[in-house]
Amino acid sequence: MRKRFRALLLLVLFLSAMIVPFGQSDANAVKVYKVPITNEVEKGLHAFLKRSFKEADEAGAKTVILEINTLGGFIDAAGQIGMLIDEQPKDMEIIAYINDRAISAGAFIALHADKIYMSPTGKIGAAQAVEGNTGNAADVKTQSFWVADMISAAKTSDRNPIYAQAMADPDVDLPKYHAEKGKLLTLTASQAEEKDVGYSEGTVSSFDALLRELGLENAEVISTEVSFAESIARIITNPVVVPILLSIAGLGLVLELYSPGFGVPGTMALTSLGLFFFGHLVAGLAGYEALILFIIGVGLIIAEFFLAGGIAGVLGAVAVVVSIILAGGNPMYMAISVLIAIAIAVIGMVIIMKFFGKKLHLLNKMVLMDATDTESGYVSNVNRPELIGKIAVATTTLRPSGTVNLDGERIDVVSEGSYIEKGKDVMIVKVEGSRIVVREYQEKGDN
Repeated sequence: MRKRFRALLLLVLFLSAMIVPFGQSDANAVKVYKVPITNEVEKGLHAFLKRSFKEADEAGAKTVILEINTLGGFIDAAGQIGMLIDEQPKDMEIIAYINDRAISAGAFIALHADKIYMSPTGKIGAAQAVEGNTGNAADVKTQSFWVADMISAAKTSDRNPIYAQAMADPDVDLPKYHAEKGKLLTLTASQAEEKDVGYSEGTVSSFDALLRELGLENAEVISTEVSFAESIARIITNPVVVPILLSIAGLGLVLELYSPGFGVPGTMALTSLGLFFFGHLVAGLAGYEALILFIIGVGLIIAEFFLAGGIAGVLGAVAVVVSIILAGGNPMYMAISVLIAIAIAVIGMVIIMKFFGKKLHLLNKMVLMDATDTESGYVSNVNRPELIGKIAVATTTLRPSGTVNLDGERIDVVSEGSYIEKGKDVMIVKVEGSRIVVREYQEKGDN
């Protein structure tokens, strides 16, 4: 019995001796976080990068490699990402690996990194601010502060700002790197690595080659991926998608108001608004206070159906609009998006009233749609042309209006202007709706 106990004790000690070193090795392993920056740079990307940096910091990683391959995106989103990179702990090294392209906003993000490495086909530059809807150069004001941002980004990593300025301003002339004057600067991997430029610490053929270059070939590489919720948020927070979502919501509400019960239009509107708030909450652009304000606004609008005065409805509409503006992060842009959605909803309402009004349930209660025309059987007075030429007796003196008796029927008439005494015979000479005109009747031969 004792021998068995000793054997079991030795086995436990042996296994403990084997397990502890491995556990210590995993805990002490050098960690490198690999974070992709692909597709368009927009506000949803900021939420993904914020989560990735937080995970890297909590895991004790001292190196984060941003693998960049993007043609750019929105400058306000790029500005937020640049500030996010600058806010990371000083002992965490941020490295940008340009795996093909870091254009426009991508170049701006790369310049905020501590070091830049490029693939042999890598390119960085072409960062002029443009209008999203036309692709033309932005206005002078926007262009000015964007050039200043590019210069500041270069200075954060101690790089010569003239090259960053040339990437954003075509008027900066660097003949050695421009195909012709007036072109934006775009550096190749070899040009960026030149000593005089210093926009790249080296050219590497792959991510593994980059790890070897950094002496991290034995490090544990942890790759972060965009979650499903973050993917949805990146789409929804796109400045092009936001007004479309709000317009769908507005049209859905208009159609629902003019339809019996609750159906597809209302579901469409609620789904659009739900996606809007979901995306902006996930992206970190909206707080719960905006969502609460929206719910209060909807509640006030519903209460308007049961309360008189219209105050609840007005307050509810204002609360809904303010909540949407607060949720967007950029009040000016969100205000424009709301105005676009309202305009589309109004146009939709006009179309509905003009072409479909008579077929819709609530609209008939709100607007008088029936026409009181003769085709529909409506007449203001009965027209009696058959009375013309008939002889009647004046039952009152006509001065010039009065009454006559025609075969026992009392009729209101008016004379042609002359005075006619009571009891005189009159002839009906004209009928104009309710106006019946008579003149004194004299038989032929009477003087």
